[in-house]
Amino acid sequence: QVQLVESGGGLVQAGGSLKLSCAASGRTFRACAMAWFRQGSGKEREFVATISWSGLTTYYADSVKGRFTISRDNAKNTVYLQMNSLKPEDTAVYYCAADRSNSATMTERFYDYWGQGTQVTVSS
Repeated sequence: QVQLVESGGGLVQAGGSLKLSCAASGRTFRACAMAWFRQGSGKEREFVATISWSGLTTYYADSVKGRFTISRDNAKNTVYLQMNSLKPEDTAVYYCAADRSNSATMTERFYDYWGQGTQVTVSS
């Protein structure tokens, strides 16, 4: 079992930066691929970024590539999302997710555990 708690969301102006954190509890965290998804108001949840258990493999949605960076610290059981050059269209609730199979996939249904989300609002 893995419990996930996101933090670091908030209100930022367009062009600004935020760093999200996802703290995980549970012994299986280090074996899990981790990902960030987001859901804007009235929209379906969408993939943002994923990272394998080793940290060696990462994938990004085209909409965030070059602006966002996913990373993890297995010693701290934490995964991060550094978000730079933020745009109003990045406004959403951001969710952290864990995949026990370490598939590092963009597909939501492969993720076994989810956090409750943190709100990111980017003003124009």
